Amino acid sequence: MELNNILEAGLAGFISALLFSSIPLGPINLTILNEGARRGFRWAVLIGLGASTMEVIYCTVSFTGFSSLFKDLLVKAVMQMFTFLFLLFIGSKFLKAQTVNVPTKLDSASEKIEARLERKLHPRSAFMTGFVRVMGNLGVLLTWIVLAGNFMAHDWVADDLAAKFACITGVALGTNTWFVAFSYGVSRSHGRFSENTLLRLQHLSGICLIAFGLFDGAHIIWQLARHKL
Repeated sequence: MELNNILEAGLAGFISALLFSSIPLGPINLTILNEGARRGFRWAVLIGLGASTMEVIYCTVSFTGFSSLFKDLLVKAVMQMFTFLFLLFIGSKFLKAQTVNVPTKLDSASEKIEARLERKLHPRSAFMTGFVRVMGNLGVLLTWIVLAGNFMAHDWVADDLAAKFACITGVALGTNTWFVAFSYGVSRSHGRFSENTLLRLQHLSGICLIAFGLFDGAHIIWQLARHKL
């Protein structure tokens, strides 16, 4: 049973990281798209490695800093419903997008924070460029807080150190898998991705998010029916 919990937690972390790293085409993916075409595969991969390192830190903070909140049954129920609505809202936003960039108020706040961090830290290496840009992205931290709460609410990640570590390891593997694959594709194509190609990728991401949200909603309904609520 313990081994199954660890495998389930690792798989949840890997799939979610792979999905959310590829959507939307945000600052890191666009940076890799531009820098990878100009400086090559190695530079693009290092940007992705820096980004994934900071993302794993945010994921760790979400599981360790907020795990005590997710033990309460009411908080679990609220988190499940919030995640369901969150996924449907974000997915529909990307699916209906007419341009690659879908700006939000959170994006503008993140850009201001990112600009301040870059002025203070002056990132010059590829690794630090990716690291600092994710550090200033409030959406990444918010996403992992929501996902951590959802995973623990559904008991996909057990409330123990081994399961949390397995999930965080899966996140590290998922983010790096996407960034390496994307960097390779960018370097091979020399950045020749058309606007329509990127937009189709964003629409596909929206469909995946909506499907994940509907699955989450079906799970909530199944739980209610199971307990006859």
